[in-house]
Amino acid sequence: MGSTERLKDSTDALHNGNRGDQDAARRLARRLFHLEGFRRSDVAKHLGKNNEFSKMVAEEYLTFFDFTGMTLDQSLRSFLKAFALMGETQERERVLIHFSNRYHKCNPTTVTSQDGVHCLTCALMLLNTDLHGHNIGKKMTCQEFINNLDGLNEGQDFPKELLKALYNSIKNEKLEWAIDGDELKKSFSELADNKTENTHTKGISRIGSGSNPFLDISHDPNAAVYKTGFLARKIHADTDGKKTPRGKRGWKTFYAVLKGMILYLQKDEYKPEKSLSEEDLKNAISIHHALAMKAMDYEKKPNVLKLKTADWRVFLFQAQSSEEMDSWIRKINSVAAIFSAPSFPAAIGSQRKFSRPLLPATTTRMSQEEQLKSHEAKLKHVSTELAEHRSYPPDKKVKAKEVDEYRLKEHYLEFEETRYDTYVKLLKEGVKELLSGKEADAVLKKSQSSPSLNQESQPATAKVKRNTSERKDYRPETPKVT
Repeated sequence: MGSTERLKDSTDALHNGNRGDQDAARRLARRLFHLEGFRRSDVAKHLGKNNEFSKMVAEEYLTFFDFTGMTLDQSLRSFLKAFALMGETQERERVLIHFSNRYHKCNPTTVTSQDGVHCLTCALMLLNTDLHGHNIGKKMTCQEFINNLDGLNEGQDFPKELLKALYNSIKNEKLEWAIDGDELKKSFSELADNKTENTHTKGISRIGSGSNPFLDISHDPNAAVYKTGFLARKIHADTDGKKTPRGKRGWKTFYAVLKGMILYLQKDEYKPEKSLSEEDLKNAISIHHALAMKAMDYEKKPNVLKLKTADWRVFLFQAQSSEEMDSWIRKINSVAAIFSAPSFPAAIGSQRKFSRPLLPATTTRMSQEEQLKSHEAKLKHVSTELAEHRSYPPDKKVKAKEVDEYRLKEHYLEFEETRYDTYVKLLKEGVKELLSGKEADAVLKKSQSSPSLNQESQPATAKVKRNTSERKDYRPETPKVT
């Protein structure tokens, strides 16, 4: 019997919350740890589901690890070598949350809170990608790593010596995933077979890269719809701000659905019972760390807004009225401000070859108050960096390439200052227009789950592959849109 069938049978046979569940979870966890009838590539999908039984299995599984007296990086390496961290983004993050809980329980004084441990765990995963991934540009420095974790330890700073030790550990030895190549291929094949067998179910499931839990965007089926309506779209710039070829810039009308942190662009009017097509997924846009604004430099059509994404693609959208345009701008920016996870680590220090930071696509686990403080800290940091950058303009005698690098960095810092300033203003104003009653209370609580805003209806489950080239150099879009 395949591992997927075993999990289904176990889950179906149990009722959450009783003693039998706990015993069954303990037995399954023991078999997963000792790989009795399971492969390493099977483990994560049994630990990361969003149900009580899976949580019990994960908690029991983690009891087989004793991290007492170990550093966070040592513990993370030990944990990741036991199995393959695979599956959808939110499933992988849930596994890391269970790891963070266990590490904090074993070492309650090393970091003050479980959230602090989880923050550092995420930072190490992203740092690993930054230092050892196939990225263009200068790698993250230790000081940049420290600077960009400022204030993320329950509003305080992490000890510098701790961060230095963690940085040097990842720099000297990258994180490894323990998995056999044949196992990986077989697991992917099984997933593909399962998808084919379940074509009658709603939604489309896609396999993530498996290299980093924060580089794919997974759509939560329970996320709320914030806004819907017809929008005409024009693609102005591709990834990294590169000008879109002229033949691909035409205007197309879609029915837009802002759900979770994804803007779906569908050919037909939204229907909750209708599954998303491959074309719908292809057109979908993630709005994590994005910024929407009125397209002041576009005069050919009225009511046009400009949307700039985390990977610096640029879209123009024409709304049906100026009021609708303003509503879309505010909704998009509010969701991005409230739910975008902190952008650590970043690379905006002084360097010849400038590169943008890697921005996590997961939902923040901070409360609204903590999110505001985080944005304020980023705004202050970026504003200071911009002022310092402008105080040392390049000499007129330097090479044109160095001048270009200077302008690229200035353009980036200007945009980030505008983005964080917008986020801060929205959060200070409050989100009463977006949230009400119990939903507002829920946002003030820390949660790794996707937000639930003014729910209108629920489209089908889907997963959108995120463009992973955010770490590359970028080109600012041409000031005048044509």
